[in-house]
Amino acid sequence: METMKIAERVGQLSPSPTMAVDAKAKALVAAGRDIVNFGAGEPDFDTPENIRRAAVEAMEHGHTRYTAVGGIQALKAAIVDRMKLDSGVAYHPDEILVSVGAKHSLYNAMMTLVKPGDGVLLPVPYWVTYPEQIRLADGLVQPVAIDPAHHNELHAQDLLKNATRATRGLILNSPNNPSGAVIGAQTLREIAQLAVDNDWYVISDEIYGRLVYDDTEQVSIASFPGMRERTVVINGVSKAYAMTGWRIGYAAGPKSVITAMSNLQSQSTSNPATISQYAALQALTGPQQVVSEMHREFDRRRRFAVSRIQDIKGLSVVAPKGAFYLWVNMSAWVGSTLHGRKILNADDLALAWLEDAEVSVVPGSGFGMPEYFRISYATSMDRLATGLDRMAEYLERGQA
Repeated sequence: METMKIAERVGQLSPSPTMAVDAKAKALVAAGRDIVNFGAGEPDFDTPENIRRAAVEAMEHGHTRYTAVGGIQALKAAIVDRMKLDSGVAYHPDEILVSVGAKHSLYNAMMTLVKPGDGVLLPVPYWVTYPEQIRLADGLVQPVAIDPAHHNELHAQDLLKNATRATRGLILNSPNNPSGAVIGAQTLREIAQLAVDNDWYVISDEIYGRLVYDDTEQVSIASFPGMRERTVVINGVSKAYAMTGWRIGYAAGPKSVITAMSNLQSQSTSNPATISQYAALQALTGPQQVVSEMHREFDRRRRFAVSRIQDIKGLSVVAPKGAFYLWVNMSAWVGSTLHGRKILNADDLALAWLEDAEVSVVPGSGFGMPEYFRISYATSMDRLATGLDRMAEYLERGQA
């Protein structure tokens, strides 16, 4: 008989749907099934050679001990330079905290800024971790539905409709996971004015900021008047540099907030892996050509996948402006029967595709929209074509 009871704050958490789908797909692969995995949110490219070599050199030079909690100074300085180049916002190294991945940076920010009872505006669709972290901080999740006419792009009016007297903060994610939507500069300016007028703090997740397409401009809300002092920007090296397993994320914000986040980190993980920090330093300061090469390949896959989805019966998608996901509407299939399976939402369809068609997608329920699913096109063109063909064939031949 179990004698230990789980604390409520942890017992109420749901496992990450993206990780759960990825784990099930990998289990089927281990069992000998040929699963096309569109679930994972990570590049399929190897970490560039110069970055891997920097890690080896770090070990050979004895950089294997603890560092300062918030990261080595050289890496902080490189992050300052990178952020100035990308967003035009100037930070000091004391306003940077390096953490164990961007998810850890988000957790530190949530636990530092979200007070019990704080209402936090959360645009839908949202990345699956945001609402869980808000709840962990005893905040109130305030979902923000986006007007369908806006094609997944958040507008200031959407926020106003959902704000209450309890609202204290806002989470932004642009480019967005799962939709790939990018908030335009004028809209961001209007949102920034709302935040200033209402004294909201903003946690801005910009992890996909270097993956934008079609001449789309990536703008940070921290660049607008009055916003640098009320915004924590989250970023990292995982997506742009194919370094997901290295676990290096970072946060930039007001010194007082970053100091508090660092104090929290000092009592949880302490510093991120030293060797990974030196690899990240090389990523940010070394040749950037590989980033452009991966970007071009992602764009090629994006165009192909959008075109292919638009030809599949009962599916629709808005071409994403950033990240490496498609956010696909499957509502036309709700209520139908496919190969003897009743389809009530994207969870049902995703399970059917996984078990019967050997394709893994992530259903939208975890993102707040159960009639959508997410496809990651961070996979080879051959596998992309194979998986989309299987999906189409399953739908075309499956109705009773």
